Amino acid sequence: MRLITHNMMCCNIKGVTNGFPLKIEAELVEVRETEFDAEFITSMLEKVDYPALVAGAVALGYTELPPAETVDEAMKTDEAFLRKVHHALLDLHMLEGQLLCPETGRPFTVKDGIPNMLLHEDEV
Repeated sequence: MRLITHNMMCCNIKGVTNGFPLKIEAELVEVRETEFDAEFITSMLEKVDYPALVAGAVALGYTELPPAETVDEAMKTDEAFLRKVHHALLDLHMLEGQLLCPETGRPFTVKDGIPNMLLHEDEV
C-alpha cells in the first residue's frame, strides 16, 4: 500500500465521525523507485492532506518531509521538495501491518500490500 492510497482512505464504521487519517503500524516496508513527474506531484499536493502524508511517511520510517507548518507556496515549485513528496507518496510501500481507526482503534490488516477495509456485519 502506497501513501497516496493511505491518504485517501478513512474508517467507515457506522457512527464514526473522526475516521481520518488512519494510523499506520507497519511491520514490513519496501522502497520501489518510480519515475519522477514534477507536474503530477504538484497537482497531487493540492489533493492530499499534507499533515497526514507526513505522519504516514514517519510511520513508514521516512522523516525527510518538512512539517506542514513550514511548507509555503514557493516550496511547491522546488524540485528537491517535490522529489521528497514523490518518494513518500509513490516509492514507499507498506507490505505488512495494520491501519487503525483514529476514533475506535479498530485495526484493518494490510497483507501483501493490500489493505482489508471490509467491515464486520455489526459495523455497517
